[in-house]
Amino acid sequence: MKVIKLIASALLALALTPAHAQQVPAGRLLASNCFQCHGTNGKGPGFETLAGKSASDIYKDLLEMKRKTTEVDIMKAHAKGYTDQQLWAIAQYLSTQR
Repeated sequence: MKVIKLIASALLALALTPAHAQQVPAGRLLASNCFQCHGTNGKGPGFETLAGKSASDIYKDLLEMKRKTTEVDIMKAHAKGYTDQQLWAIAQYLSTQR
């Protein structure tokens, strides 16, 4: 009986999963917080353009912001909310924007 319930659950899960489901790029969900100012394509008006920057440059900038000790600003607050691994994922995703 447990096997039948397990199979039924698996079939239900497959039925509820859209056949055309897309794989979300790694780091995109984490980077969605950046979109407000930098735009979804990294070319937000009035703020630093991230499109075209290398992942290592973006990551370095994010780490510097996270580790600031003298001033409090919005970027420090955002950067401190992520682990270094999450910042790397954000940097990698943003570096793919053109």
